[in-house]
Amino acid sequence: MAGSGNGSGTGNGKAGAARRPITVLIVDDERTFGEALEVALEREKDLHVVHVATDGRDAIESAGRHRPDVVLMDVTMPGMNGLEATRRIKEADPEAAVLILSGTDEEHMLARAVQAGAAGLIRKTEGVVDVASTVRRAHRGEAIHDDDEVEVAQRRFRHRRDVDDDVKSRLDRLTPRELEILSAMASGRAPTDIADSLGMSPNTLRTHTQNVLTKLRVHSKMEALVLAIRHGKVATVDLTEAAEPQLG
Repeated sequence: MAGSGNGSGTGNGKAGAARRPITVLIVDDERTFGEALEVALEREKDLHVVHVATDGRDAIESAGRHRPDVVLMDVTMPGMNGLEATRRIKEADPEAAVLILSGTDEEHMLARAVQAGAAGLIRKTEGVVDVASTVRRAHRGEAIHDDDEVEVAQRRFRHRRDVDDDVKSRLDRLTPRELEILSAMASGRAPTDIADSLGMSPNTLRTHTQNVLTKLRVHSKMEALVLAIRHGKVATVDLTEAAEPQLG
């Protein structure tokens, strides 16, 4: 987290907010990061951190108790994620401005944040001065992102969702036997071992494998495994260490 400042800002925000600090709720499962952000923002004369929550449920309870002007919400947390917590906070208090804290540059995250009701997205690599400035803008009800930026992000997100739906449809066409073969392949076992353990000949295994590739419209078993793992059809394995399965 780079830089700090003592800038001040006033806003129209909630009634009676002009003469008091902007109240901020920080939500991040990495307590060290949350507390560091709290210390940095408390140096801003017009900002006051009311609580540092470490999970989604704590965030919802704290938002109801403190009624913060702005919520800085981590997106990736165990249990309830930040997007779901954002939806629930906005349902209870539509006036609360939520800014999603993201540690990644995934292009679809902005679209998901806006869809959840957030005012915008802040990357965790931004400096404190920039974070404080964005908090003030959100409190004043100003747009955090250009309309074009949001539109592009939403269009790309819809495209990705359509692609994911198509992949899920293809995966649903796999038979239990074919999924069993994929799971065995994910373990890195040799084709002969897989065939023996499943009680089939190597030729039959090759036929099943080719059927999997055809149904998924991919060219290699590694591609098939990536799709199956990404969509929860096969248990996760370390694909960086696994050797490319052989046809045998």
